Amino acid sequence: MIVADRKNVQEIRDMIKDHDRVLLVGCGTCVTVCLAGGEREVGILGSALRMALKLIGRGNVVVDECTIERQCEDAFIDILATRVSEYDAVVSFGCGAGVQALAERFGKMPVYPGLNTQFIGILESQGVWTEKCAGCGNCRLGEFAGICPITRCAKHMFNGPCGGSRDGKCEVNPDLECGWQLIYDRACALGILERLGAIAEPHDWSTGLDGGPRKVVREDQRINT
Repeated sequence: MIVADRKNVQEIRDMIKDHDRVLLVGCGTCVTVCLAGGEREVGILGSALRMALKLIGRGNVVVDECTIERQCEDAFIDILATRVSEYDAVVSFGCGAGVQALAERFGKMPVYPGLNTQFIGILESQGVWTEKCAGCGNCRLGEFAGICPITRCAKHMFNGPCGGSRDGKCEVNPDLECGWQLIYDRACALGILERLGAIAEPHDWSTGLDGGPRKVVREDQRINT
């Protein structure tokens, strides 16, 4: 899932302090799961934001809240279409895609981010999420026993560890597990260690972000108009 973290109240307050009517919009999918931008979090931030505005003499600013199922899909944004016109600014508590989707849909409405989008990751333990995928567009997990060296190795190495790993920890940060130690251990458990002896080809980065915004088109799912 997309993992995000909340901006602090002062940051959001400063973004919207010159507006008179503001709508905070939560999202019911990824950011709800990572406890950053769901209905509960938007409600808490709304209360805190109203208090923060009062402290700078802007207690007259109207701050309302709502949450839709997904901000990254236009069909769900339809729910906001009539309501948004009642405000002069929107704060999106979706990921970066959700912020931009609202900005595209409501072209004359200022849309501000309430979150900092972090990475694609998983829940590791209660309150802890870790990055697992860089979205490089050319998945090679099959070559590395299901563990991604791009995200799990601090140096993104494809042909073994750097030599600085000690006791299964990364030399860049001793709190990080060495990505290649993880790959080695899993390959041993699967009985495929010999596969790691082959030289891994350089990565094809042309599928990554450097070529500009990416697009996926499924012709079998398209509706001809």
